[in-house]
Amino acid sequence: MRAVLVDTGPLVALIDRGDQYHGRAVDALRDIRDPMLTVWPVVSEAFFLLDFSWRAQAALWELLTAGTITLASLGEDDLKRMSVLMAKYKDLPMELADAALVRVAERERIRQVFTFDQKDFRVYRPLGLGRLSLLSQ
Repeated sequence: MRAVLVDTGPLVALIDRGDQYHGRAVDALRDIRDPMLTVWPVVSEAFFLLDFSWRAQAALWELLTAGTITLASLGEDDLKRMSVLMAKYKDLPMELADAALVRVAERERIRQVFTFDQKDFRVYRPLGLGRLSLLSQ
């Protein structure tokens, strides 16, 4: 599947003009041509980080409800794999949102991730994919 997985940092930076990565996020977004996907743990983190403003949270809702960013489903098999991934990368440690993104990358064969979390995503190796391609470096 041709798509880009979207991490928490870019979601927050796209909406929060005061975020240190806002300009980079907007620039990177202009270059993304493939559909963008994320997962509920990422959305939950983003809403938490945007809790300073109802308008910021409403902007996130708009990205989701307008279909700009689509939610990838997570089932029981995915949860089991996420648990294995978090155990594998416990020394980082791997967060739930990252485990969900890596799992969807494996399942859907997606190599591109829109993230500012270079440190962790350079380490992760989704099963059968190897190194991920990180956008907005």
